[in-house]
Amino acid sequence: MLYLIATPIGNLEDMTLRALETLRQCDVVASEDTRKTGRLLQHFEISKKQVAFHEHNEQRAGSKIMDMLENGLTVAVVTNAGMPGIADPGFTIVRSAIEAGIEVSAIPGPSACIMALVLSGLAVHSFTFRGFPPRKPGKRRSFLEVDVASPHTLIFYESPHRLLAFLQDAEAVYGDRPAAVANDLTKKFEDVQRGRLSALVEFAESANLRGEYTVVIGGCDSL
Repeated sequence: MLYLIATPIGNLEDMTLRALETLRQCDVVASEDTRKTGRLLQHFEISKKQVAFHEHNEQRAGSKIMDMLENGLTVAVVTNAGMPGIADPGFTIVRSAIEAGIEVSAIPGPSACIMALVLSGLAVHSFTFRGFPPRKPGKRRSFLEVDVASPHTLIFYESPHRLLAFLQDAEAVYGDRPAAVANDLTKKFEDVQRGRLSALVEFAESANLRGEYTVVIGGCDSL
């Protein structure tokens, strides 16, 4: 059995009872970062064998995990925060398990993209999650241009080091659309900045940017 377990994106109290019970009962935890997951497990007094499963070893580790699953072990996949497979490792092992006829289940929980969307004040009835944009300016603009005529609300993840450049490119490609920038979600200093992209560019120019950001941008009909 393969489980995908959502973990807190900030506040540890968001860990669900079902997620804790599944972690206690599984044989192995496949972790994006074994040190971070180790601290999470220790906080909830759970002792469990871990294997590293991240973007740099996904194929190699995935083969080992498949061997465990085919030998009847129960494996729980967790990432550093949120739902495995959403801009994090998870998709490939799910596909392999399904192809091998191994049962797969997900334990729901926190997701930064959904939380940022509902807090943005923008339309939530239809949206497109685009994940992390390319780092290089030319590729990033091409990436953004794919959705220039989309009526759906757009959701992106971005690092603090590239947030300003991303917002500047987004304004250049989409125009001065309404948008929101969310940071430290579920934490003590949770922050959501809302306004036109031009105003959010000004915010990013002067703010002390830290942590991972979620950017939500209105669709083409929101100008």
